[in-house]
Amino acid sequence: MPKTSDILDEASLRILDALQLNAELSNSELAEKVGLSASPCWRRVSDLKAQGVIRGSVAIVDPLKLGLAVNVFIHVTLSKQDKQTLEGFTNTVRNRPEVMECYLMTGEADFLLRVVIEDLIKYQELMVDCLTRIPGVSNIRSSFALDQVKYTTALPTRHLR
Repeated sequence: MPKTSDILDEASLRILDALQLNAELSNSELAEKVGLSASPCWRRVSDLKAQGVIRGSVAIVDPLKLGLAVNVFIHVTLSKQDKQTLEGFTNTVRNRPEVMECYLMTGEADFLLRVVIEDLIKYQELMVDCLTRIPGVSNIRSSFALDQVKYTTALPTRHLR
């Protein structure tokens, strides 16, 4: 199996760029778009998947169409940063479907969460019934997004060229 660095040549980067914009392209459409014939294109995509460069394909759903109008960034500070407290927090938030992203951070807060939820009442329920009940949580600060200026799932590849 080739190393990841061996498969990230210009053609593979063009494949990544194209699939990040539209993962529904057929192999023949993708091959045409990136300037390869179908068979080598399919092999490259297979190699990218085998190497874990392509982890999967998903449908990107409009949150407003699902009634998820509130996008909140939550800074959480723990009273202590020992293994048990960190694991307790991460295990709880991993199981919450409204938590879209969670990062262990440096700086003032220990965690940064992005939550997508229906409304302020549901957000209050999440705060009162979940976040404030996690052992070790000492401070929660929330910032509500007013507008989404940019959103992308496509990672940059220019630095690899």
